[in-house]
Amino acid sequence: MGRLTGGDPSLLRRINSAVVLHALRAADSATLTEISRVTGLSRPTVEGVVEGLIASGLVMETLPDEGQARRQGRPARKFRFRVEAGHLLGVEIGSHRVSALLSGLNGRVMGSGVREVGETASAEERIEKVRTMVADLLRRAGIQRSSVRAVGVGSPGIVEADGTVRLCTALPGWTGLDLGDRLRRSFRCPVLVENDANAAAVAEHWKGAATDSDDVTFVMAGLSPGAGSLIGGRLHRGYGGAAGEIGALHLLGQEATPETLLSTTGEPLHPLDEPAVAQVFAQARQGDTRAEAAVERFIRRLVHDVAALSLALDPELIVVGGWAAGLDGVLKPLREELARYCLRPPRVALSALGEAAVATGALRLALDHVEEQLFAVEGTVTARR
Repeated sequence: MGRLTGGDPSLLRRINSAVVLHALRAADSATLTEISRVTGLSRPTVEGVVEGLIASGLVMETLPDEGQARRQGRPARKFRFRVEAGHLLGVEIGSHRVSALLSGLNGRVMGSGVREVGETASAEERIEKVRTMVADLLRRAGIQRSSVRAVGVGSPGIVEADGTVRLCTALPGWTGLDLGDRLRRSFRCPVLVENDANAAAVAEHWKGAATDSDDVTFVMAGLSPGAGSLIGGRLHRGYGGAAGEIGALHLLGQEATPETLLSTTGEPLHPLDEPAVAQVFAQARQGDTRAEAAVERFIRRLVHDVAALSLALDPELIVVGGWAAGLDGVLKPLREELARYCLRPPRVALSALGEAAVATGALRLALDHVEEQLFAVEGTVTARR
């Protein structure tokens, strides 16, 4: 495309198209007069733009109900944004399961899927689980794969901008995997891969516990905790995507590894997995003094990790998620420790989205990508029908 200038009529048409489409997307339906009033564009301009959007498949005329037609004669034409003009997927890839959410172009969830997967499953097996789960989800929803316009993916590990997992200790064979490229071959549409804690932070800000805060840190509380942060409402990934990897803080003191902290025998806990840890917590609830001490050490380590991150970023709100968020006594020591160490202690809340946080954030990332296309002015946009 040639260089655009301020007087370029094609640029003006694209701007008008984006403005009208945005107005229609915000309303259930609207007349030409209503769109004109909201956008400030003349009615003839709006009419021309709407006809172009209808031709692209992004807008359609709605039919009046019979009662309205009888009362008013010929009613004013109404139009709506076609949320069904394309679909989005948000996928979580975890140690024990893969899950997905399906939505139209408005981001409203219309279906979900989940598959259990073994902790020791290979990368190939895990990716195949994603493929079969998504295929089943689309089949149940009656959606063609070609209708999917973008896929967001939340994965453990340090993720490069191109979707390559630079480092991941949680999933076998995941380090060095070009996950974005592998999934693009299956979906044949843009695939955006993000760290799971980052995706969860985006989700809580979108429709969870952090909707009223633009400076928020989400803590994925697990065996190796991680965190994702939004600063001024924008995701902070760091220079290489490694921001928030607080699980590595134990390297500053080797005695603080999860295996040592959760031991009730004096020997490192083995195997270190969620069933083994759940047993330690169950023993603590039953009054086992060694287990109680192990749980206290584990929570204290989590608290110190979060306090260090809070001192660096000074968030307004910290949201605690992940499986450890359901443990008794997590919030109280966290609040106390933050009050002790931080100059201005942040608010602390539990995740409002629970297990759906990562997939929800991945869906938001896919929606952001498509919105950039829909409302772009430096290129033409067409819908898949």
